[in-house]
Amino acid sequence: MTTYGIEFVPGNVNVKQVVNFCKLAESKDIDYAWITNHYNNRHCYPTLAAIAQATTTLKMGPGIMNSFTDTPAAMASFIATLNEISDGRAVLGIGPGDLSTLPKLAIQPDKPVARLEEAVKMIRELLTGAEVTKPDFKFFPYKGAKLTGVTLPGKKGIPVYIGAQGPKVLELAGTIGDGALINASNPKDFQVAIPIIKAACDKVGKKGFDVGAYTAMSIDRDQKKARNAAKIVAAFIAAGSPPELIQRHGLDAAKVATIKSALAKFDFKTAGENVDDKTIDAFTIAGTPDTVKQKCDDLTKAGVTQIIFGSPLGPDMTTSIRLLGKYIV
Repeated sequence: MTTYGIEFVPGNVNVKQVVNFCKLAESKDIDYAWITNHYNNRHCYPTLAAIAQATTTLKMGPGIMNSFTDTPAAMASFIATLNEISDGRAVLGIGPGDLSTLPKLAIQPDKPVARLEEAVKMIRELLTGAEVTKPDFKFFPYKGAKLTGVTLPGKKGIPVYIGAQGPKVLELAGTIGDGALINASNPKDFQVAIPIIKAACDKVGKKGFDVGAYTAMSIDRDQKKARNAAKIVAAFIAAGSPPELIQRHGLDAAKVATIKSALAKFDFKTAGENVDDKTIDAFTIAGTPDTVKQKCDDLTKAGVTQIIFGSPLGPDMTTSIRLLGKYIV
């Protein structure tokens, strides 16, 4: 059974707006709300707490945290608190960290995959209420750490979703995660990613893994408006994509180079002019409800089990959420 999530960036919309959008999403039977975590935006912790208090069925979590800017102890305390506020609806998205952002914070992202693995193990152990001492851990050699003033989730635990793209993190997700959040909107990318996850799950005998497609979504009754709203998002994704991804989707490398150069100069006009239909279709789901429905069905057939409606959503967020609820969910 396919579930549905929605992503919000509390940077281009404020916290009150995010909460109202989440209430609308819940009324349209959307299952999850994922709130992005970037130091330069409104913080996801209080945003998620506000969502928890304003909703009753929506599951929610950060999309995603990392163990460079937050420690495992801090994340464990936060997610346990959110789980208490929401009456057991918290989920934790965690990944290796944004390698383009961390150096700006004077953080050297050394060995991100190994660090992520340690962090997840530490968070899970802390959430059991155990006193944790791990002198053999390289990144987090805790000595007697314990959560004492929060309500613990009990045996059920809190689902951990690994933000994954590269093969090493995809393998780690299948090995230690309950699910994965994969930044992709095209079945071609999941045809590569899912076999890696499945092999890792099979190796440890894991069943019921949730494969989340963290899409760039733009829906509107007007096809042109929907696709125009997706252009700048497609431009940024194309500019940050490795050569093998550009090749996988058969994109014009020269156009992508022009887009990357234009964005570096904040020349959004030139960047947008070089985003063709092929680029939009490679990196986003954009169009009318019929188009979006077909593309979501294609993702499900490829093995995706949770479709996450990510930014920009469309020319008008309220209209987009209503359309997604009526035609897609």
